[in-house]
Amino acid sequence: MNAIKAALKSGKTVVGTAGSPAVDVALLADAGFDFLLFDTQHSPYEIKQLQPPIQALRGKQAAPIVRVAANQAYQICYALDAGARGIIIPMVNTKQEAEAAVRACRYYPQGNRSNAGVRGEWGEFKTYRDYMDTVNNELLIVPMIETNEAIENLDAIASVPGVDVLLIGPSDLSIELGVPLDYACDTYQRALDKIAATCIRHGVVPGMYFIPPGMDPNTFVGRGFKFFTMPWGPWAQAGIQNALAGIKR
Repeated sequence: MNAIKAALKSGKTVVGTAGSPAVDVALLADAGFDFLLFDTQHSPYEIKQLQPPIQALRGKQAAPIVRVAANQAYQICYALDAGARGIIIPMVNTKQEAEAAVRACRYYPQGNRSNAGVRGEWGEFKTYRDYMDTVNNELLIVPMIETNEAIENLDAIASVPGVDVLLIGPSDLSIELGVPLDYACDTYQRALDKIAATCIRHGVVPGMYFIPPGMDPNTFVGRGFKFFTMPWGPWAQAGIQNALAGIKR
């Protein structure tokens, strides 16, 4: 039902890129990415503006994932009602905060998500309970690890049932560690290894919100990171330049 979740469970790496109402998401969604990430934390767009581009992904290869601006049930509900198949929750620092995020993502009895009818591209169902159970089981739930407090509570957060991925926020984490944007330094790299090891121990996927510029994605894959985004702009530019180079003009 959720190809991203199935791929992660099988040990595959899933790669996404940024989507927004300002770009042709249908084109990006058929370009080979596994997901398009719609951000409402550090962007000018609000969740309720995302329904048209998310609906444009119906039947496409890439699935819509939304990062909400905060760990608040109403924001998560808006994103899910728009059709998100995964939710990224920033600044999750404790087990209790992770549990609250999971509850907000799931229908009763596993959670407290408010019902607004069938939402999202989840298939056909004989009963409404079947629909709710499918969403509860298949939705991708992704807390972000961005602070020293979160690292201290890493085992507890990773142990919360329903958490699928622990996603590192590279910039904020580096700042918290006292090495702002110094992604290559030992302090930062040791923190990545700790997060990856904890995730693997709990059967959770470690992920990176983005791969820092100049770093090889395969290095992170080799260390266990199976979920991240890449910028589509440089690849699109290179493809266009390559195609134009083949034309005599």
